[in-house]
Amino acid sequence: MTIIDELHHLSLGKRVRLHRMMYEHGPGNGHLLILPIDQGMEHGPVDFFANPPSADPEFQFKLALEGGYSGIALHLGLAEKYAPKYAGKVPIVLKINGKTRIPGAGDPISPMTGSVEDAVRIGADAIGYTLYVGSPSQVADINQFRKVKADAERYGMPIIIWAYPRGEAVDKKGGRDSLYAIDYAARVANELGADIVKLNVPVDDPKTRAQQPSPYDKLELSYEEMVSKVVKSAGKTLVLFSGGGKISDDDVVHRAKVCLEQGATGLIFGRNLWQREWDDALAMTKRLKDMMKSL
Repeated sequence: MTIIDELHHLSLGKRVRLHRMMYEHGPGNGHLLILPIDQGMEHGPVDFFANPPSADPEFQFKLALEGGYSGIALHLGLAEKYAPKYAGKVPIVLKINGKTRIPGAGDPISPMTGSVEDAVRIGADAIGYTLYVGSPSQVADINQFRKVKADAERYGMPIIIWAYPRGEAVDKKGGRDSLYAIDYAARVANELGADIVKLNVPVDDPKTRAQQPSPYDKLELSYEEMVSKVVKSAGKTLVLFSGGGKISDDDVVHRAKVCLEQGATGLIFGRNLWQREWDDALAMTKRLKDMMKSL
């Protein structure tokens, strides 16, 4: 029995698309390894300075193909321009909303940059939607997502929510990377009907722990325990943990292994992979996949 077989609420279309990503591509054993390149819009060109060849999306597509990823996550313009060469060889997760970082993060909401129909038209296997949990604009954000979900259900398209705690209220309650914030984001994704949720790994900072609402302000959990708590809060929503900024090779593998051992379905690592030179990126991809296949 596969992981998908246990999710009885999934429609046939979602089952077919998730099976392709989880069992026909990537590690192939039910784990997901996604390569995101949406940072070009979210962060700007600055992320590509660390490895100038990565500014060309061909770098990521080639890495996704030769490295054997479960999929590549990107916005519509890049998909239309660069994906035809890789049609059927690299599954696509189409990000259908996004924003620039230029206005700042005080009251964030990501406008629509594509649609579920676009995802169907280009042959994507899932859509990605960024939801800012706790933002002052969350009313508009959740209403916008509700329409996206209705389209995704109609077309049998899996939904991956990028669940990001943001806003002044979040900052006052321990910050965006606190266990309280990440745990809440996981639960919200499950409540709203995401099939998969992308989360950052919580950070336990004694300086901000006391700011978190009870009982989080008294919890002193290990890295493993925090990850496990978040995965449980996501319920039947599959969890992808983000790699975040570039860290050491051993830390990348250690963090990834802990996440999977504590119940996560997979990883969505971007800068930690494509900010490396080609041979290093390919070698690190193999190291991660070998670890994932062993679990």
